Amino acid sequence: MLEQLHKNFIFAVVRGNTKEEGYSISKSCILGGIKNIEMTYTTPEASEVIRQLAEEYKNSDTIIGAGTVLDSETASLAIQSGAKFVVSPHFDPKIAKTCHRYAIPYLPGCGTATEILRAMESGVDVVKLFPGGLLGPSFIENIHGPLPFVEMMPSGGVSIENVDKWIEAGAWSVGVGSALTKQLQTDGIESVEAIAQKFVKKIEEIR
Repeated sequence: MLEQLHKNFIFAVVRGNTKEEGYSISKSCILGGIKNIEMTYTTPEASEVIRQLAEEYKNSDTIIGAGTVLDSETASLAIQSGAKFVVSPHFDPKIAKTCHRYAIPYLPGCGTATEILRAMESGVDVVKLFPGGLLGPSFIENIHGPLPFVEMMPSGGVSIENVDKWIEAGAWSVGVGSALTKQLQTDGIESVEAIAQKFVKKIEEIR
């Protein structure tokens, strides 16, 4: 699963104002070529969206997971709904335990060397750098000094304009959220697919 997530590389961090919008944004991201879908639990009825998408794409290389998971109970619910990975804005050992029990990758949000090390000691393979916009690409290079073996995924602050900097710094993958939906209100759902395509093309050129 981790190998496929890394191969897919881009995580679409989906936040919908309604269940239907969350589903539509996810579908548009997939049509645009993004294959890791992180359905956040700030989206109403997120479990239902995860269940629907997981069923639709169960025989493909598109992977549906859960984001903004704040506790182990939500992690369990997400996994039961079909989530194949779990992301949180923080590190929680109880979430780690739940995910590892079911062999589900857990990507916790970390912003210091101490948090990263604690996550790794719990069995985490990849940490989410959050907020990425605050930490910046140089954070990866700095962490790789004392911890060269840690894999990191920046999330928050990743854009078309700076994604090359993250990749050059050694990012394992990137999480993209608001950048995908910045034109949604003015240009409609089609804009999400178009922006997703631009991200995919840019990253393919870099890699």
